Amino acid sequence: MKARDVMRHAGVPEGPAVPRALRVAQMGLAAGLSRADALARVAEVVRDPHQFLDDPERGELARLLAEDGERRADRFVERVEPAPWRQWGEDLEPQAVNQLRNACRLPVAVRGALMPDAHVGYGLPIGGVLATENAVIPYAVGVDIACRMRLTVTDLPARVLQGETERLGNAIEDRTRFGMGAHFDRPHDHRVMEADWKVSPVTARVREKAWRQLGTSGSGNHFVEFGWLTLDRPDLGLEAGRYVALLSHSGSRGPGATVAGHYSRLAMERHPELPRELKHLAWLSLDEDAGREYWAAMELMGRFAQANHEVIHREVLKALGAKALAMVENHHNFAWKESHDGREVVVHRKGATPAQPGVLGVIPGSMATPGYVVRGRAGEASLGSASHGAGRVMSRTRARETFRWPEVRKLLAERGVTLLSADLDENPGVYKDIGEVMAAQTDLVDTVARFDPVVVKMAPPGEKPED
Repeated sequence: MKARDVMRHAGVPEGPAVPRALRVAQMGLAAGLSRADALARVAEVVRDPHQFLDDPERGELARLLAEDGERRADRFVERVEPAPWRQWGEDLEPQAVNQLRNACRLPVAVRGALMPDAHVGYGLPIGGVLATENAVIPYAVGVDIACRMRLTVTDLPARVLQGETERLGNAIEDRTRFGMGAHFDRPHDHRVMEADWKVSPVTARVREKAWRQLGTSGSGNHFVEFGWLTLDRPDLGLEAGRYVALLSHSGSRGPGATVAGHYSRLAMERHPELPRELKHLAWLSLDEDAGREYWAAMELMGRFAQANHEVIHREVLKALGAKALAMVENHHNFAWKESHDGREVVVHRKGATPAQPGVLGVIPGSMATPGYVVRGRAGEASLGSASHGAGRVMSRTRARETFRWPEVRKLLAERGVTLLSADLDENPGVYKDIGEVMAAQTDLVDTVARFDPVVVKMAPPGEKPED
């Protein structure tokens, strides 16, 4: 990596501070410091330049950084008029609405949309869609880059859901892993590991972790489940009828979180001028190396998340001796370059499903309520988007205070659901009514099929959420 790139990754903003930071690092090396310690001396000044204004070796760098920060602090100029936006659904969480409204103040914002499953997130709300001009916002993509759905319709006979649920559960538990840091001691093979993981220093660093985590499901609201897929009319290359289907929800795991964390911090360092309510909406220009680097890393994490689901489905079906008849999948934490209003923009869908006309997607409910395979019909107003699920109605802390397992298990038994494991904060009561959410977006999607969960596996209690 070039020396200037090293300084940039240490947080030094582009400009006159870079050569001075290089000199500070070189002085450290000349004094016998290791490369890591020499860079640490630079990073200390970046974190708090005012502390080093009188330092004989680092004072000039500190002054340059302090002056740069003061200039940036006076530089935020929001749009004269907020970017246009529209919401779907009534009685949405006011704080989530305010988050999207604030996002539309950004100078790079072009258009916004808020889905009916919306709730509060970091910067952009979950269920928020934001188009920007030549800029990508790491927090508007989300911490779990390329979190996605995959549904496989199988050739398994109906009897497996009527009397062989233990067999299905064993296949899930044997062939994937749940929980923070979950991994395989013997990594799975997949062509994604042959991709160029050096597109970013961060992806290069996490490649081995990615390989070990390939085929794992993580924690939070991630799940793998078997259930009934009901097609009322022929579609997906299948005849009308009921099928046994496998549905999974997870993303890019630890590697994606590492990428998100690194570039979110970098974006915020680039934009200290942003007021507190907008700091998590700091962006990276696609004209800059940092923006292009994040974009390449994000796309790689998208490929990795897709591969993660491919491995889960491949291994679970292999354990059951089953074959796939049809498949539907989609990201819902990602950014795409698309054409809207006659120009190219970057569309961030944070907890929102692509729903352009004809595009297939999966919108899940909860462990005891149906999900849907949908075909998009959304237009410009929603930036070609729909909800990514039912959406939470309460925090995880409140959920643990409100619900108790006996009442949850009673509900699951009434619905015919076998729960292998999950935390209390993922019980059906923490989610909106999926029927109401779907009714609020009939102009965005058409329902193709209904999925009803029967065997559900999530991370066991006590795991820190990753979603």
